[in-house]
Amino acid sequence: MAQKIRSADGLLQVIPPPGHPAILPKKGESNILITSALPYCNNVPHLGNIIGSTLSADVFSRYNRTRNRPTLYICGTDEYGTATETQALKEGITPRELCDKYHVLHKETYEWFDIGFDYFGRTSTPLHTEICQEIYQNLGKNGYLEPQSKDQTYCEDCGRFLADRFVEGICPHCGYEDARGDQCDSCSRTLDAIELIKPRCLVNKSHKVVARTSTHMYVKLDTLQPQTEQWIKNAARRGKWSPNSVINHDLEIIDARMKAGLVPAPLTRDLVWGVPVPPLGREDDEIMQTKVLYVWYDAPIGYPSITANYTPEWKQWWFNPQDVNLYQFMGKDNVYFHTVYFPSIQLGDKRDWTTLYHLSTTEYLNYEGGKFSKSRNRGVFGPQARETGIPSSVWRYYLLSTRPESADAMFSWADCITANNNVLLNNFGNFVNRVLKFVSSQYQGVIPESDDLAGPLSPNDSEDSVFISDVNRLLHEYIAVMDAVKLRQGLQTVMAISQLGNGYLQSSGLNKALMISNPKRCAQVVSRAINLIYVLSALVEPYMPATAKAILPQLNAPPRAVPDVLSTDILAGHTIGTPEHLFKKIEESLADKFRDRFGGNEAKAATTTTTEAAASATASAKSKAKGKKDVAAPVFTGVMTQEMIAKEAEITQQGDKIRSLKALPKSPETDARVKEEVETLKRFKSELSQLQFP
Repeated sequence: MAQKIRSADGLLQVIPPPGHPAILPKKGESNILITSALPYCNNVPHLGNIIGSTLSADVFSRYNRTRNRPTLYICGTDEYGTATETQALKEGITPRELCDKYHVLHKETYEWFDIGFDYFGRTSTPLHTEICQEIYQNLGKNGYLEPQSKDQTYCEDCGRFLADRFVEGICPHCGYEDARGDQCDSCSRTLDAIELIKPRCLVNKSHKVVARTSTHMYVKLDTLQPQTEQWIKNAARRGKWSPNSVINHDLEIIDARMKAGLVPAPLTRDLVWGVPVPPLGREDDEIMQTKVLYVWYDAPIGYPSITANYTPEWKQWWFNPQDVNLYQFMGKDNVYFHTVYFPSIQLGDKRDWTTLYHLSTTEYLNYEGGKFSKSRNRGVFGPQARETGIPSSVWRYYLLSTRPESADAMFSWADCITANNNVLLNNFGNFVNRVLKFVSSQYQGVIPESDDLAGPLSPNDSEDSVFISDVNRLLHEYIAVMDAVKLRQGLQTVMAISQLGNGYLQSSGLNKALMISNPKRCAQVVSRAINLIYVLSALVEPYMPATAKAILPQLNAPPRAVPDVLSTDILAGHTIGTPEHLFKKIEESLADKFRDRFGGNEAKAATTTTTEAAASATASAKSKAKGKKDVAAPVFTGVMTQEMIAKEAEITQQGDKIRSLKALPKSPETDARVKEEVETLKRFKSELSQLQFP
């Protein structure tokens, strides 16, 4: 088939897709290093885990490739520590066997979701051990390590110290009954196992747990704190961090641990499965030789060690702060370890590390009115997504369109199906298929001569100035929000551009009658619509790579880079491929079947039982007062307009502002400010509702 594509620097993608070897940073260019939080190798991920780190990082990685920036995306399984030992004990296998099993499950799950790591590794490698031990020895050489003897939980029946997740008990801060030995899942406070009230051994809860003294090595976070604070402020300013649990809008440190003063943190544990503690050439080496490095210490080192397993030139990425920007993706519960703990370790190491540039975190994704729970069969875990028959592109679209960027979000089967049918099928897919089918049936698959010159279309065009200007404005917005890692807003912008395309076809009257009455105008509309599809293939690639891959052979065109403006790139005389539908309708009745299989109907029934009467009474009272019939509250399922996208952005920013205020110490003044900002947030939401339902 004849290809006629405009030739220009930067028009096509030149950065290879994820997984190609020997991706190295280039001096003087914008080099992007991306990590997503390493998943524990003791279970399969659920949808919330996927959207929280790996999928979000993948979108940003693919976006940067469409901008032709050298990009490396690294992830892998976090394999050491008590979580692994505990699960291995439950399954009756060795920690190594457990890690081998779950590493494969994680890898297969991410591959099905089209998550394109350049390398998906693991922390139980010789290179990981080597790098962890080298940093540890540097900390010792630089005077940041000290031994401390403290009471620890000891199981008399097991005959060993119980590290972290081998012990549970009552949280001393909030009273939660099942707090873990390292952290309370209820109040999120970091714990030492010895602090637990009524500790229980997880091997056997009837075992007797007592306190015994053990000596461990600690890193002097208190000594490092002044350097860490200064680094946080500089990094947050430079990388334009969103307010989080460590620093607010005004670049003030708000983390409670830092405000109270950091204390030395343990670097070693009484375990077998882990990185052996290396000698420091000191008297305390003998005490440490039977211990391993703490998982909270070794896990973040997994990022550089996995890179080292990918390329022997790994230091070009990790010791190159002048040329490399590091973006890290994670859930909100991992912020402290990436903004305070690991940067402190890097500072204490005293080498010129590539440190965190921008942090992207998410809140929690819940499931059908409750939480994901494997034990209760609630939610979609690992390979189960494939078993639904819903394509990975649809999963990616729905998860990213509901990405919990500023507040917790809720997964809903009904909403997922609606997103496919109303947005992907009726908006995006309809535009692409309508144009390609018209070219195929009316022009025998060959782009007609439109008299449009190759290159950017003029915003002063006599026929389509508004259309071209609107597309260019949205392209500018897309690039801005994606560079700022506002991924959900970027996706909304893609769909807004697609909707512009549909509107353009309607207002131009593209049909056979136009082809007969005004062939030149018809050819012009076809050319501009085809080139908009080419642009959309680049814009949608980060979000739905399989969809972009399906569009390109239908266009018979190579992958395009994201442009700054709409251009004539596919020229007259170009032959397109065979048009095919990108999406298929999903029957709404499947929502109940999916809830039966994956849980959720019980929450739906409970919600209906408890709220139906109240909602009915409220609606009835309102209609009597207003003299109107009862009307169900509308749910917006249409396409976001630009005003809606802008309003959503305001809502997101306002949510961030409220979160940062709530993180401040409580006072009457702070409470008053929070109340005032909440009212503003309510107003923004009301304005969005008015835009959606005028």
